[in-house]
Amino acid sequence: MNMLEVFVSSLEEFQPDLVVLSGLHMMEGQSKELQRKRLLEVVTSISDIPTGIPVHLELASMTNRELMRSIVHQQVFPAVTSLGLNEQELLFLSQAASGPHSSLSSWNGVPDVGMVSDILFWILKEHGRSKSRASDLTRIHFHTLVYHILATVDGHWANQLAAVAAGARVAGTQACATETIDASRVSLRAPREFMTSHSEAGSRIVIDPSRPVAEWHREGVSFHFTPVLVCKDPVRTVGLGDAISAEGLFYSEVRPHY
Repeated sequence: MNMLEVFVSSLEEFQPDLVVLSGLHMMEGQSKELQRKRLLEVVTSISDIPTGIPVHLELASMTNRELMRSIVHQQVFPAVTSLGLNEQELLFLSQAASGPHSSLSSWNGVPDVGMVSDILFWILKEHGRSKSRASDLTRIHFHTLVYHILATVDGHWANQLAAVAAGARVAGTQACATETIDASRVSLRAPREFMTSHSEAGSRIVIDPSRPVAEWHREGVSFHFTPVLVCKDPVRTVGLGDAISAEGLFYSEVRPHY
């Protein structure tokens, strides 16, 4: 966060294909005034990033609802192109900003796919790009232990199937510290069937083992779901979410008109 302005000023020389940011959660210990001031500076810095370079924001666990609300509403979400987050961050975000299923105090076991889908859809509909809103946000990569979902606004991204599958694959290899998936060391714990929504009449999806990435669409938003082969005896878990998001981004294709 301290180096953000210096970093942004070097981008013209560096010419990156993508910028990945994180660390907003580190402001939890700061005063409200400092948080507000710094978030405005963050948005200004992000808007200085040359047009055409996508910006991915990786969220992290927070306990301060006001800070999360500020991140959502103080133009941070519309300033970034892509978000990465887990089930704790997703529900906390919805609770802080009065989104769908915000009355839920916590997930009961595996996060319900339909509920997760509703919240992802709400974020993109409320804060993502649309004909009436000049927002850059068009992509969210959600990851939980047993499955991942990639939600994208139609027309801005390609190769989502490979991206979400690659993120799931690296979760298994990184946690087990193996080069490839070792079938004897992983288990499949994702739901075999689920509803795609609870706030409207969603469809029921049954996972086909031969084509495990499921896809559905809702009002201009595409969802790609994949089960994760979960490492039974994990060796490396630090930075797992970062590895998942990075791998998914590596396989994602930004549409040229972006």
